Amino acid sequence: MGFENLDVWKRSVKLSAEIYKEFKNLKDYGFKDQITRSGLSIPSNMADGEERRSDKECINFLIYAKGSCGELKTQIYIGMDIA
Repeated sequence: MGFENLDVWKRSVKLSAEIYKEFKNLKDYGFKDQITRSGLSIPSNMADGEERRSDKECINFLIYAKGSCGELKTQIYIGMDIA
């Protein structure tokens, strides 16, 4: 199947692009870097996992993507509190 056909991958790519657009002019470069990198990690880890040879490796990368989702959610909550 290819990761490009996964709806969850497509949605995470759109989310990552939206994060970059939303934070384009943010002057807090540390926060901007962290939140864009965690958003970028989600589809990247899914793609990496789908390209692996074994199911075990694929699952590991999907777990990493899930971890990046938690990281991103935490950063969004913090961003809402400091806005």
